[in-house]
Amino acid sequence: MLPIVLNPSTRRIALIGEGGAAFRRYEFLQASGVERLSIFIGNHDGWACVAEAAVYERWPVSEDLAGVALAFIAGLPRELSEQMVDRAHRAGALVNVEDMPGLCDFHVPAVVRRGDLLLTASTGGKAPGLASQIRVHLERLFGDDWEQRLAVISEARAQWREDQLKPSEVATLTREMVQREGWLVEPRS
Repeated sequence: MLPIVLNPSTRRIALIGEGGAAFRRYEFLQASGVERLSIFIGNHDGWACVAEAAVYERWPVSEDLAGVALAFIAGLPRELSEQMVDRAHRAGALVNVEDMPGLCDFHVPAVVRRGDLLLTASTGGKAPGLASQIRVHLERLFGDDWEQRLAVISEARAQWREDQLKPSEVATLTREMVQREGWLVEPRS
């Protein structure tokens, strides 16, 4: 596995699917900051009507996927998923198919977001339930206050960089601030 964090604002992304699975993937993409999203949808229970994206109530043809960097497929039967994977691959896109790891170029980890702080857990698609349990554990350990903590340390880092401190000095000051504030102290059971 190659873990990366991708800036989605610079890439065109497609969501192909139907039902609740497609809606959950849409919510994930929205929370991730995706701006250039095209949705190709079958049954959507009305949610796609209010989606902040280009919505097509049909399956994509090859031309629709030209320029797509990532394609997410969710809620489709295997045979249709395989067809959509083939179309996306021919367009040069990397593909994720929910609950079909053998069709995936990449897997989506379980995610905890606290502002710009992003914590993930992945089992490479082998045990999504375990990744989900780890996500719940991380949510308890890293509460909503971490968004503000990141803002505080980000401001301090910007000042240290402006003061032209060496990266090693910035790392030391960061470690000292985290320790002083007690931000990573394990909660007592």
